[in-house]
Amino acid sequence: MVVTQLAGRDITDPKVLQAMRTVPRHRFVDRSLWSQAYDDRPLPIGQGQTISQPYMVALMTQCLELSGDKRVLEIGTGSGYQAAILAEIVREVFTIERIPELSQRTENLLKDLGYQNIRFEVGDGTLGWDEFSPYDRILVTAGAPDVPASLLEQLNDPGKMAIPMGGAYYQNLMVIEKKGDKVKKHHVCGCTFVPLVGEQGWEE
Repeated sequence: MVVTQLAGRDITDPKVLQAMRTVPRHRFVDRSLWSQAYDDRPLPIGQGQTISQPYMVALMTQCLELSGDKRVLEIGTGSGYQAAILAEIVREVFTIERIPELSQRTENLLKDLGYQNIRFEVGDGTLGWDEFSPYDRILVTAGAPDVPASLLEQLNDPGKMAIPMGGAYYQNLMVIEKKGDKVKKHHVCGCTFVPLVGEQGWEE
């Protein structure tokens, strides 16, 4: 997976490549899908949600230019795979999920895998997690119509956010850079994520 799908394309950050080598992706999907776990495509995880394709996970992680001292907020815990990748690189991960059953299942799995630098919350991800803000980086794992104002407020200065933006079923991966009173948006590529549901996102 790492050699052909990631390093063989444009994933060059050694920290990202090492994290992708380390995290056992098959543990984040149902046993019946283990034979497909390392294919470069999303897979269902129940509750109408998916685990993103490995390339997109690596690309979004690389876009944030992470280092060991960073604190990252993840919107949409989902399977927990993206959170595990982040936790391999940064000091602390805060992840929020709107579906309680999915959050609990994922928390149990990540703790079973030994991760101690991830905090979990159930709630509306479009509102972020103000208690521990600001965050050096924010990663959104669902497609938003625009940048939720709450997330922009909770982003550190300077800070970066990776977020799919566009329609409910097709988006553009954008990197948002916040520095002083300026906010810059950089287009990375087209992508397809489940809708970001919440007060500052799509209606359920």
